[in-house]
Amino acid sequence: MSTYRSQLLDRPGAVAATGPDAGVAAHYGDPMREQRVPGPVDLSHRGVVRVTGPDRLAWLHSLVTQDVEQLPAGQATTALLLSPHGQVEHALYAVDDGTAFWAHVEPGTAAALVGFLDSMRFLLRVEVADVSDEFAVAWEPEAAPHDRYLSRVTDGGREVFVPRPSLATYVGETPSGVWSHEAARIAAHEPRLGVDTDHKTIPHEVGWIGSAVHLDKGCYRGQETVARVHTLGRPPRRLVMLHLDGSVDHLPAHCDDVELDGRTIGFVGSAARHHELGPIALALVKRNVPVDVELLAGGVAAAQEVVVDPEAGLHVRARLG
Repeated sequence: MSTYRSQLLDRPGAVAATGPDAGVAAHYGDPMREQRVPGPVDLSHRGVVRVTGPDRLAWLHSLVTQDVEQLPAGQATTALLLSPHGQVEHALYAVDDGTAFWAHVEPGTAAALVGFLDSMRFLLRVEVADVSDEFAVAWEPEAAPHDRYLSRVTDGGREVFVPRPSLATYVGETPSGVWSHEAARIAAHEPRLGVDTDHKTIPHEVGWIGSAVHLDKGCYRGQETVARVHTLGRPPRRLVMLHLDGSVDHLPAHCDDVELDGRTIGFVGSAARHHELGPIALALVKRNVPVDVELLAGGVAAAQEVVVDPEAGLHVRARLG
């Protein structure tokens, strides 16, 4: 969990987020409006890691799941670092500016990531730095590069690496809280490391094959598991989106049990109230759970929406972004 406290929490109406998003605002007084007309979102609790040096892309290519050896400057990418057995240890949301590779990562994970990368440098011309104290991440609903700051542009918007002293000015007077960002992420079926995953999660279970794992690149740690499950199919679990009973006045909590006929068959990852879809959540359940049965998530009735093909482990579709 991040120990950083955003200066935006001092603004009138700001309500602090809890859990993995502690340190930034959940909302600024009107969470539904902030979803319908989204403004910039303060993600300054996330870590920022920078890799410099002429060997950086070839070196990273040998370590991560994504093909980054010839990554064009300005092109967004997502990459994972796996354990030797193929479990996901780090998720990097990255862009290269032509001289440095920048990635933002989950709160509290930058130091461990830098420690691992430093241990793998050997004699290569690379330097790894945790620059979280110098740069913050802000999201906004613009699908074009920022004209001043480095940005990671996707169909769902752009994540901008902003010098921390400039963050308050950058987000302006009408920011949206992290609740709005989370609701859109869940609706888009996008898993979040450490929230929608656990220590056993492999990429196939949550739909990261393709978006964060390149199946035709060379060796990297954990590749044997990726290749085996891709070839044989049938990953042990699958990510689902849950449409929750809207008559209940609370959302299931992170790590609440997902049950079928009294048996625990998975756990709740993240949950939110979406301005169009109502209460929704992501959950990781056993692969062989029928897709058309009603489940209980933290005691709340829930219908499934298929996110990951239960046989191939491929992402089926995303509603947004």
